Amino acid sequence: MAKKQDRVIQSRIGALSVPPERVLHFPRGLIGFEQEREFTLVQIREDSPFVILQSMNDPRLGLMVADPYSFIQDYDVVVGEAERKILRIDNIRQVLVLVTVTIPPGRPQDTTLNLTGPVVINREDRVGLQVPQVDAKYPTHYRPGEPLEPAGKAQGQGGDAASGQDTQD
Repeated sequence: MAKKQDRVIQSRIGALSVPPERVLHFPRGLIGFEQEREFTLVQIREDSPFVILQSMNDPRLGLMVADPYSFIQDYDVVVGEAERKILRIDNIRQVLVLVTVTIPPGRPQDTTLNLTGPVVINREDRVGLQVPQVDAKYPTHYRPGEPLEPAGKAQGQGGDAASGQDTQD
């Protein structure tokens, strides 16, 4: 069997060589970009929590994302049973959670994280899904360092929290 070769893609930061094991498949695309099904993660700097979720087919589509747990410890992502099946996740250790980041031009101090639409990735199977959250305590524009506003918690049904803590083995 022939070995799959790296794919060279264009991105906003230039040409990238992406090995097959770095390609992530999003069966539903991303919200607003449903036609895009293949992405890769591009590390910007070794010590940065920010990475680019880069489309494999559209060089203009690269979303800044970050590990939310670098900024907020008690972020509980609810993943329903249907999403768990699509993601093929058996336990929390398989999961990588990312959130989209907005950095206004010239105003990095106003950076915000969107906590309502995390991207959940099964690292082993390289399958990703954007999983909208219904918990009102998670804003679409969370400023790192600020406390989350206490609000009633509206849990999704049939899901488990992916909070970075083991809930199931």
